[in-house]
Amino acid sequence: MLDIKNISKTFSPGTVNEKKALSDLSLSVKDGDFITIIGSNGAGKSTLFNAIAGSFYLDEGYIFLGGQDITFLEEHKRSRIIGRMFQDPLKGTAPSMSIEENIALAYLRSSEGTSPFSRISSRDKKNFREKLSLLGMGLEDRMRDPVGLLSGGQRQALTLLMATIVTPKLLLLDEHTAALDPGTAEKVIELTKKIVSEGNITCLMITHNMKQALTIGNRTLLMNDGNIVLDVSGNERESLTTSDLIDKFKKKVGEDLDNDRILLST
Repeated sequence: MLDIKNISKTFSPGTVNEKKALSDLSLSVKDGDFITIIGSNGAGKSTLFNAIAGSFYLDEGYIFLGGQDITFLEEHKRSRIIGRMFQDPLKGTAPSMSIEENIALAYLRSSEGTSPFSRISSRDKKNFREKLSLLGMGLEDRMRDPVGLLSGGQRQALTLLMATIVTPKLLLLDEHTAALDPGTAEKVIELTKKIVSEGNITCLMITHNMKQALTIGNRTLLMNDGNIVLDVSGNERESLTTSDLIDKFKKKVGEDLDNDRILLST
């Protein structure tokens, strides 16, 4: 489904700020996989997502999605088939536009055979309202409200709906609950699991929470220094504890996992 072959990326090459962010990384993702990704700051997690989304061109390697070579496909064209959410609730929505207008833009961008000048029908609006009601936040009764009036959790839930209003080939979640309070984060995680499961959406989710990394989805990746150092699934994953994950990191990398944010989440 998603095939990443030997990709590398170095930023500011030949300068004092040179940073090798991805190093000969390969990954194969099957249809319906829900993969959690964990790693310290600078491990290459978000850079991997940027590479998949087309935020920059690779130095080496190829990316295939659904059998299509998207290595040099422009970012805006990839956005029609790849949904994405960020850590910051302020990203992904237009605050001065209404809830309905934001959903309409996402729908028109992702739907085949439409253009930004297409019209939203009353049937479409009814569908938007029904989808909003499933979030359980009462947003279906606030469709004319500016998104800027919503709380962080409401905006993330809305962004999740926008990213999946037309089922994407791939959904990228970049620590999308990290900026929320624990209670709200848990609600958004439950919504995420429900939407991904019901839509059978292939999903990659970056998290700093080791427990989430081992209990959400069906596969866990551990990244370090621009590459994948651990890839676990099935019975092996089910039997792992967070302590096991820390031990495996040390054995693979030769040093302790020293990211306080990750360690405190255990």
